[in-house]
Amino acid sequence: MAHVLTAAERSAFLAEPRVAVLSIEDAARAPLIVPIWFAWDGAAIGLWMEANSRKARLLTTAGRCSLCVQEPTRPYRYVSLEGCVTQIAPIDWTLELMPLVRRYLDDADAERYLAALGGPAEVAGDVYVRIAPVRWRAEQL
Repeated sequence: MAHVLTAAERSAFLAEPRVAVLSIEDAARAPLIVPIWFAWDGAAIGLWMEANSRKARLLTTAGRCSLCVQEPTRPYRYVSLEGCVTQIAPIDWTLELMPLVRRYLDDADAERYLAALGGPAEVAGDVYVRIAPVRWRAEQL
């Protein structure tokens, strides 16, 4: 029997560094479905992407998306959400990009990754997208 996660359990699950699967509708093709790093601030999802990427173009057009995060081992858990785009803006290296990279990589790997990116000027064309959840589904099996 599945246990529906409480809001607190759901938030704690999203606070862990898991890779999400992002789905965005595309009127010309099947929906775009891609794995992506995400940030969770307790109220919204944050995503980093190139401004001219297919993801960014579709999010701008659709204004909404779905996101799913799962635990593939016992206890099996997942959180999926439908959300609305509330912001697409140039990414801030210090406030958004660095914390996102450090969420997924240990200190040494994060420093190497950030150095390889080349600094704030090199990601000037990238954006940070905020998604406000409007519907949830979250269970532990």
